[in-house]
Amino acid sequence: MPPGAKEVPEAKVDAAAVPEDRPRTVWTEGDGSTLGLVAQEAGCGKASVEIAEQGPQVVKVVMVETTPKDAQVCTMDIRYPPLTAKLDAPLGERAVVLTTRQDQK
Repeated sequence: MPPGAKEVPEAKVDAAAVPEDRPRTVWTEGDGSTLGLVAQEAGCGKASVEIAEQGPQVVKVVMVETTPKDAQVCTMDIRYPPLTAKLDAPLGERAVVLTTRQDQK
């Protein structure tokens, strides 16, 4: 987590849809309207984050790994980049639901 960030309590993070070997740390920055997390990317993949839904009780977040559609030589390393996304309002007491998705581009 970056300096000054506030970790979202584990009890407020639903990561049931995230593979067990993936990071699950979530935090807020500033006034709480910037949500941060650690994603996973590998080889030629590039991680990004999407806010899928922002309701009064829950914020749904999708961690996306996009890989090239065309075959190419890629390294076999795994990276864990920290990513952030802007919320419409501070997270407050809302829960965070994490999911993952693989895309090709």
